[in-house]
Amino acid sequence: MSLWKRFVRAIKSIFGGFVATMEDPKLILEQNIRELNDQIPKMNENIATVKANVVLLQKEVKRYEKELANLSSKIKAAIQANRDDLARQYALRLEHTREALERSREQLKYASAAYDKALQIKKAFLREKERKIQEAREALRAYERAQWQKKVADALEQFEVGGIDQTHDEMVRKIQEEAARNEARIEMALDSADVVGSELEEEAEHMRADEIVRQFKAEMGLLSPSPDTSEKEKPAEETEKTLGRQRSSGGST
Repeated sequence: MSLWKRFVRAIKSIFGGFVATMEDPKLILEQNIRELNDQIPKMNENIATVKANVVLLQKEVKRYEKELANLSSKIKAAIQANRDDLARQYALRLEHTREALERSREQLKYASAAYDKALQIKKAFLREKERKIQEAREALRAYERAQWQKKVADALEQFEVGGIDQTHDEMVRKIQEEAARNEARIEMALDSADVVGSELEEEAEHMRADEIVRQFKAEMGLLSPSPDTSEKEKPAEETEKTLGRQRSSGGST
């Protein structure tokens, strides 16, 4: 490495470190927010200039269109009056006006496209601006919290009494662990309650559906005795038979 490059490198290292020590992240972010907001009026001014060009071209197109209609009427009137010389003059002017109209329409098309593009750029810039400002504000809040935490840390470093810090941290940790366990138990209980409630609701829906199907079968004459009903009727029949046998045996005696 040449002596000059080494000298330049040394100068850069000195001034680079000096600038780095001078930079305050909080102040720089605040300045960035101001600069982003200051760009909005300039952008609006540029867009207004583009819009003004569009408006002027629109008026120019309308003027040429009106002039074309007027010249066409004059040509027709000259022809009817057998003044072909006037008709030819109006026809030349008509041709020039048509060419001017086409040029104006072409310019209007590009100007309108430029205006639409400018609006899209502004919209994208506003989104990016809001994102950067929100990010900067969040960073500033984090910076303020970090500064406050630094002060608390400095105060705690000076607040060291034999055994108190260790006992304090241990008790706080135990309380936090107990709170976390209780929260986990509550979440598990809620989850299980939700599952049971869902199962009960689903079972109730099935029961309602079965009842509706049974009613339709009864209306259609397709309902057959259920096994439960048959089982309930059998003991009653057996009881009647037993009582009958008892009466017969008692009468014969």
